[in-house]
Amino acid sequence: MSGDGETFAFNADIQQLMSLIINTFYSNKEIFLRELISNASDALDKIRYESITDPDRLKDEAHLGIKIIPDKTNSTLTIEDSGIGMTKSDLVNNLGTIAKSGTKAFMEAISAGGDMSMIGQFGVGFYSAYLASEKVVVISKSPDDEQHIWESNAGGVFTVKKDTDMAWGEIKRGTKIICYIKEDQTEYLEERRLKDLVKKHSEFIGFPIELYVEETNEKEVTDSEEEAEEKEEGEDGEKDKKEEKTEKKGEGEEGEEKEKKEGDEDDDTKIEEIKEKKTKKVKEVGHKFTTLNQSKPLWMSKPEEVTSEEYAAFYKSMSSDWEDHLAVKHFSVEGQLEFRSMLFLARRAPFDMFESKKKKNNIRLYVRRVFIMDDCEELMPEWLSFVKGVVDSEDLPLNISRETLQQNKILRVIKKNLVKKCLEMFAELAEKKDDYSKFYEQYAKNLKLGVYEDSTNRKKLADLIRYNTSKSGDGQISFQEYIDRMKEGQKNIYFVAGESLSHAKSSPFTEKLIKKGYEVIYMTDPMDEYLVQQLKEYEEHKLINCSKEGLSFDDEEEEDKKKFEEQKASFEPLCGVIKEVLGDKVEKVIVGQRIANTPCILVTSEHGWSANMERIMKSQALRDSSMTSYMVSKKTMELNADHPIMKELKNKADVDKTDKTVKDLVWLMFDAALLSSGFSLDEPTLFADRIHRMIKLGLSIDDTEEVEDDLPPLEQVDAADETEMSKMEEVD
Repeated sequence: MSGDGETFAFNADIQQLMSLIINTFYSNKEIFLRELISNASDALDKIRYESITDPDRLKDEAHLGIKIIPDKTNSTLTIEDSGIGMTKSDLVNNLGTIAKSGTKAFMEAISAGGDMSMIGQFGVGFYSAYLASEKVVVISKSPDDEQHIWESNAGGVFTVKKDTDMAWGEIKRGTKIICYIKEDQTEYLEERRLKDLVKKHSEFIGFPIELYVEETNEKEVTDSEEEAEEKEEGEDGEKDKKEEKTEKKGEGEEGEEKEKKEGDEDDDTKIEEIKEKKTKKVKEVGHKFTTLNQSKPLWMSKPEEVTSEEYAAFYKSMSSDWEDHLAVKHFSVEGQLEFRSMLFLARRAPFDMFESKKKKNNIRLYVRRVFIMDDCEELMPEWLSFVKGVVDSEDLPLNISRETLQQNKILRVIKKNLVKKCLEMFAELAEKKDDYSKFYEQYAKNLKLGVYEDSTNRKKLADLIRYNTSKSGDGQISFQEYIDRMKEGQKNIYFVAGESLSHAKSSPFTEKLIKKGYEVIYMTDPMDEYLVQQLKEYEEHKLINCSKEGLSFDDEEEEDKKKFEEQKASFEPLCGVIKEVLGDKVEKVIVGQRIANTPCILVTSEHGWSANMERIMKSQALRDSSMTSYMVSKKTMELNADHPIMKELKNKADVDKTDKTVKDLVWLMFDAALLSSGFSLDEPTLFADRIHRMIKLGLSIDDTEEVEDDLPPLEQVDAADETEMSKMEEVD
C-alpha cells in the first residue's frame, strides 16, 4: 500500500469489545468464519434487492457469491463477496466510530455469563475476526464510491485510505476481508477444516460459497526440444565412432557392408528407445474454486423429508443464534394463494425485543426463491416480532416496493396465516410442560401484548397465559385450570396485581378471599395491567381486581350479611370523623368486607387506575402527565370493623370527636394504608415526623421541652377547616 491514509480511534465501547475479544480464552474461535460469511450474505442480499428496481446496480459484477481463499504462505484467510460493498464513510462508521446499540449489550450479556458465539445476534459479528486474526484488512468497492482500504491490528485505532496501487487486486463491486491468522490458529488455513466449518454453520446460506482448493492431476508430458536435440547429438557422435571403427577393421566390401548393416540396426533400436523416453507421466499441482453449499432452499422440501439436524443448521445459519431452536413450524399454503414458510422459536428472547428502533421482525421474505427483504413490518404483528423464519411467495411480484407492500392484499392474507400457524406452534409447545415453561419465561410479555392488541385471537392467546396463584405453589396455571378448580358456586376470577410475587402474596386485599378458600391469581408483570383492560372475562367468568371497590363474595351467608349491616351502622360516626380529618385525600370512608388482619386499606374506583397501575405510569420517563389527573381516581378507605385498633379508635371517637389523639392516629393509619395498599407517599417527610412523634410518646419524652425543633403538625397543615389557633395547639 502506498500512503498512510487517515487514522481514526475506535469508539470507546468498540475498543472495550475488541479488548475483550483479543484477550479472551474462548476456545470456540471458529465462529468468526460463520459471522464473516453471514455478513457477506447480508451484503449480497442488499445488492440483489436493489437490483430488482435498478438492474444497473449489477452491471459491474453480475455474479453474486462468496469466495474463501486460504493462503498458507502468507498466513492469510480471505473472505470475498460481490455484495453491496462499502463507501469510505461506511467503512469508518460501520467498522469503528459509531457505536452500535448491540456493542454494550453484548458485553453486558458476556459479563452475565453469556457465550461468545452469541456475538452475531448483537450486530457486531465482524469483530469476531480478531478471535483468530492478529490483523484485519478490509478492501471494499461500492457502486457509489471508489475502492478503499480499512486496516487495523486492534490496537485502538484503524486507518482508511483510497486504494491507489490495487495491491490486493481490483474489485468490481463488493468486499474482501483479509485476516492475518495468528500463529496458534493456522488450522483455519486447512482445506478440510474450512469445509467442515462451512457445512456446520453456513450450509444454507442462499448464495454459492466457493473455497479455493489445491488440485493434483497426473499428466503425460513431452521432453523439451533442447533435451531431444542433446540426445540426437549424442546419437550422431556414437554413429561416427562406429563408422570410423568399421573403416579400420573392415577388409573388402563384404566386411564393410556387414559392419554397416549391424551398425544401422543398432542405431534404429536406440532411436526408438529415445523416442519412447520423450513422453512420461508427472504430477501437476493447480488450484480451483469448489462450491461448498449445494443444498436447495430447505423450505422447498416437504416437512417429512427434513431432519431435525437440517432444521437446526438452517436456523443457525439464518439467525446467527448459537443455540438450537426451541420449536419449528414448516408448512405450505396452496389454493388461491400459494406460499411456503418455516417459522422458528429461539430459546432466548432478543436483548432489544421491545426497542423502538429495532427491526420489527425477523421474517425473510422471498418471491420465487429470490430474497426481497427481512424487515417487512406487514408480515407479522409487533407482538410476534420474536418469531424468526422465511416466507417464499409464488404470487407477489418480484419488483415489489415497500409502498406497494403496504397496500398488497396478498400480504395481508399471508400475515393472517402466519399468525394462525404461530398460535398452533405455541399450542403444540404447551403440551410439553418443560419446553413451554422455558418459552413462557422468555416471551410472556409478547403473549400479553397480543391479548391487548389482537382482538381476533384474544381467546386463543388467553389460553396460553400462565400465572402464579395462592394455591399453585411454585408452579403456574392457566385460566382454564383456575376455572376447573373453582369453589362451588364461584362466578368470578379473582386477581391482585403487585410489583413482585412476594408483594402480591402479602397484599391485604386478598386476606378474606384466601381465608374463605378462594384462589387468587397473582399478576406481577406490568403488562398484566394492560391485559386486564381488554380481557374483561374468560369463558363467561368475569375478572375481578381485588384492589378495586365493589368486591363481593359469591357465597355470603345471611348471618354474615346481617352482621355486616350492623357494623356499617355502628361505625358510621367514625367514618364521618375520618372523612372530616382526611378531607379530600379520600372520596369516602366505609366499612369493608375484604380484609381480615389489616386495620384499613385504600381501594380505587372500578374504572380508574389501580395502585399498581399508578406506580407503573409514574415510572415511565416519557409519560404524558396530562392524563394523570383523569386516571388517578379518588381513593376509598375501607375499615376492618373486627380489628382491635379500629374498635378502640371508634370508642375514642364516640367519647370525643375533637380528641387530638384521634386525629394523630387517623393520619398515621392513612399513611400506613397508602403503603400497604401499594401507593407511594406524597410527603414521606411528614410521615417520618409523625412516626418520630409517636416514638417520643412511647419513650415518654416531653415534647414541650423541644420547642426549637418546630415539628410540623400530625394532621395536614393545609386542611380546609384548619385555623391558626389549632396549628398553635399542635405545636404545643
